[in-house]
Amino acid sequence: MSSEESEAKQQEESKKVIAVFMEKLDVDEEVAQILVEEGFNTLEEVAYVPVAELQSIEGFDAETVEELRTRARNAVLTAEIVREESLDKVAEDLRTLEGVDAALLGTLASKGVYTRDDLADLATDELMEISGLSEEKSNALIMKAREHWFSGAAS
Repeated sequence: MSSEESEAKQQEESKKVIAVFMEKLDVDEEVAQILVEEGFNTLEEVAYVPVAELQSIEGFDAETVEELRTRARNAVLTAEIVREESLDKVAEDLRTLEGVDAALLGTLASKGVYTRDDLADLATDELMEISGLSEEKSNALIMKAREHWFSGAAS
């Protein structure tokens, strides 16, 4: 990867994080940009970093910091509740599929993939986008999910 490609990828990642901060923290682009420039990449970091670290950012007073932390904690908690509720819908055949761990299960459930057949119906690029898995791992997992279609067994 060239330095130009690396920088473009980094800018794209920053844009995604800024968009998440703007939506979940209900802040304007300037505040979200400042957080990214200061090295914050997740809501969890904003929610649980020591207060002093946020207060050291120019223009962030104690009230602003506390409000950001509260909003971030609420967003993280809400996401966890949604994830847990999604997990309740996951079928046993997906829970026990080889290669699917708890983290992946949560990610899949949050995107509406609740059964082995839901996973089997995905294209490789769809699973890569949902999960962040490599093409090789995504392909292997989809093929594993499809095995029962070809074995004649109703597992």
